[in-house]
Amino acid sequence: MRRPSLALAGLLLAVLAPSTAHASDFMRNIVPPGQYGAGSAAGPLSANEKDQIPLYDALTPLRGNVTQGDLLKFYKPENFAPIGTARVEPTTFSGPGALTITRDDFGVPHIYGTTKTATFFGAGWIVAEDRALLANFGRLPAIAAVADIPGVNAFSLVTGGGGYTPSAQARALVHSEQGKLVKAYGAKGRSIIHDLQDYSDGITAYMRTKDPKAKPWTVDDCIAVTAFIGSIFGNGGGGEISHADFLARLRHKLGKATGDKAFGDLMEAGDPEAPTTTSRTFRYGVSGNAPTIGSPLVDPGTAKADGSIKASTGRKLASNFLIVGKSRSATGEPMAVMGPQLGYFDPEIVVEADLHGPGINAQGAITPGGSPYILIGRTKDYAWSLTTATNDNTDTFVMPLCVPGGKPADRNADHYIYRKRCIAMKTFDAGLLKGGEARFHVTVHGPVQGTVMIHDRPWVIAKQRSTYGEDALGVAALRDMTLGRGETVKGFYASANEFGFTFNWGYVSRQHIAYFSSGKLPIRARGTNKELPTIGTGKYNWRGFLKESQHPHESDPKNGLFLNWNNKPAPGWQAGEDNLSYGSVHRVESFYHFPKKVTLPGLVSIMNKAATEDVTAEQVWPIIAAMLAKTSAPNAQAKQAAALVSSWTARGASRLDANLDGKIDDPGAVILDTAFTKMATTALGARIGGLTSNLSDLISIDSNPQGRNGSSFGNGWYGYVEKDLRTLLERPVRGRFALTYCGRGSVTACSRSLWRALVAADEQIAAKQGPDPAAWRADATNERIKFTPGLIKDTMRWTNRPTFQQVLRFAP
Repeated sequence: MRRPSLALAGLLLAVLAPSTAHASDFMRNIVPPGQYGAGSAAGPLSANEKDQIPLYDALTPLRGNVTQGDLLKFYKPENFAPIGTARVEPTTFSGPGALTITRDDFGVPHIYGTTKTATFFGAGWIVAEDRALLANFGRLPAIAAVADIPGVNAFSLVTGGGGYTPSAQARALVHSEQGKLVKAYGAKGRSIIHDLQDYSDGITAYMRTKDPKAKPWTVDDCIAVTAFIGSIFGNGGGGEISHADFLARLRHKLGKATGDKAFGDLMEAGDPEAPTTTSRTFRYGVSGNAPTIGSPLVDPGTAKADGSIKASTGRKLASNFLIVGKSRSATGEPMAVMGPQLGYFDPEIVVEADLHGPGINAQGAITPGGSPYILIGRTKDYAWSLTTATNDNTDTFVMPLCVPGGKPADRNADHYIYRKRCIAMKTFDAGLLKGGEARFHVTVHGPVQGTVMIHDRPWVIAKQRSTYGEDALGVAALRDMTLGRGETVKGFYASANEFGFTFNWGYVSRQHIAYFSSGKLPIRARGTNKELPTIGTGKYNWRGFLKESQHPHESDPKNGLFLNWNNKPAPGWQAGEDNLSYGSVHRVESFYHFPKKVTLPGLVSIMNKAATEDVTAEQVWPIIAAMLAKTSAPNAQAKQAAALVSSWTARGASRLDANLDGKIDDPGAVILDTAFTKMATTALGARIGGLTSNLSDLISIDSNPQGRNGSSFGNGWYGYVEKDLRTLLERPVRGRFALTYCGRGSVTACSRSLWRALVAADEQIAAKQGPDPAAWRADATNERIKFTPGLIKDTMRWTNRPTFQQVLRFAP
């Protein structure tokens, strides 16, 4: 093992000294539980495994009262320099160039290379040291993500301990992406492959210090891990069959005209009241409330899944950024608090690193095993972050099944009609999955998901994802941002546009702030409805992809702010149909409390206060209370319960357990947690009856049942209820629903039905906690943040904040 001398380390640090941060910058971050993780070389008793938990947790109870001192106390520096005492770490790197890695008091690695090879080898070395267990658990399931095995969630393979053995065909699919990198980017593509190899060499070298026979990490492993991350956080769409089934059921229950109106209301595809990150209009997505020539209905209840054909209702959407330009900054300096919410794991999904080398001066989070480039972080003069966008990059195509020779087909047929020909499905052998074969059919539109009947005829269902087989191309975006292309807003846009996965990018530099919503987004044929499946016989194939200029983007807006909490990117923009949250209510509105000029502590205060606010209480309860006031309370207990929720809302609807007695401090929380699902079902059920259960399959009624997860909702019936009640109460409404729902349009009937729902909730709580609403409490212990998979027992107060979060202010 080659051990660098202190003299060499000092020389490297001196040579790279010009890359240190501007003296007047304020740059800090946090990523719990800590730098190391369970199964890392540091061992389970490492001081750096969970040393960032107390910092992260201590900010939460401050709510909107964060000071400059708190920022110094509860975030750690992100300024290209070791924190506290640095120790030099030996490596086995043997050139070209020289490599020094120092670890600081938080275990954060600071990597100094005299060549790019040295720097990226060092990045691989620390990834293996800090995340070896995670990387090795993920390397095979990641291949499953590339292959798009129907019905398989690659992330669950990791958390479930594996059980997948990829085939030669699956590995070949991954390997083919190297050639696509070169074809797409030429010399830059070859450079990326070289960097990935250096990075892989570093991972392998470290692993072999522990096991000389350790299987080498490869460029293909890097590509697969990149696809794995994209499959979790960077896709949208694919739930059109479930939507078509729901529309068919609405028509059957309500009649064609009324059913179509209800479908248009409940899809919320183009609600003009949905809050957006940019005020500029970018039109994308053609939807409607009825089938079209290219998008048929399905026979209800006939979908038969070979894989996954339902829209996902479990996606966690909790990343955010609050970015302030010079015009709104109290100091005239651009600033931001921003980060992705990756979930709380031990070890955390990402790992922090500080990289220095020729043309490389960047610090932030990198993806273990994915690439040596910074995923979210900063360079000397700019910083960036990502939130999941759920832009529509996945479509469901349907094609009639057929039998060669013209015989009638049944659902077992393995041929389908494409361009007027009956052609055979291909078979993809993805390997072995928990002891069974992972073999599935593939059409020209992608993997087969199942079959469905349309006009009593069997059709095959296939899922087409725009990034299929091209996952590696997005690495170019991270490479360019790491190497300095984001020095200009134009360079930032060009880099972000290389990311085929669907993310909102927030950007801040010394002079500018900017925003870009990425993804390889298909242009759909005329005659299709994005909410419904597309006929895949050839006439309605995709017509290309959006250009950079067609993506939502803006720099230095007049209001001086970019605010995003996974909300709608821009007016006119439609998400994938599996995201029905772009309605009149969204948690991003909790950020709308800005003074004319804001300080950095003030900015963090806005974020931190919103992180413990209950969105249902803040944005929906006031209109529910107004509707309840239209009739008398049926009993004293219900009247008191409603008053307690209103009082809680008036005080900010905090879900804190300030005294740490295991209970949320205010009784309003448990009342609304229990009542909202009942109220929402009552309100919409007055019109659509039992189809509320079918709607809840598309979008969960409430993401906070019984106090779980508080304001962290991504999807919910909040906008449905709020807009419908506002309409009935004759309040101002833009984009009114075509139908009224609660009480079937009667204010009196609606009010009384909501009171009945509240009474039912009260009775449910009273049966467990007694008759006095003032004594009722929600279980705060149930809400505390735990670290999956439970290897450490530490917990944190519930809060809806990013996992890796940066707090930044750039001096001029």
